[in-house]
Amino acid sequence: MNNFINNSLVQSYISSNSFGQLLGMDFEIIGPGDIIYKMLVTEDHLATPIAVHGGYISSLMDARWVSTLSRVMAYNCVVSTIEMKISFITPCFIGDQLSATASMVKASKRLLFIEGKILIKMGN
Repeated sequence: MNNFINNSLVQSYISSNSFGQLLGMDFEIIGPGDIIYKMLVTEDHLATPIAVHGGYISSLMDARWVSTLSRVMAYNCVVSTIEMKISFITPCFIGDQLSATASMVKASKRLLFIEGKILIKMGN
């Protein structure tokens, strides 16, 4: 795991992810290919007076691709999202803690298929 955390590609991503910092994203590396992304919902993330904007939630789901870096870092490659589908099942509110997990479904020579899930820990 230390090789993954100390990898210059991962460190470069962490230090240059201005968008993630703007949204308050934080991630924990559990092990190669295994991450948890977290965001705390604040008033800045609302689309209505009480509910979170879907783009905020989508950004969290899009960011989970960092779990794939362990598959490509040996080749000094980066990854990009080329397609994403998301279904909103329940709304999120101020104070909720969102956690996104990701796992590799399939890997080919040029494409990595990832499945993710966002869990809500209800706030106040």
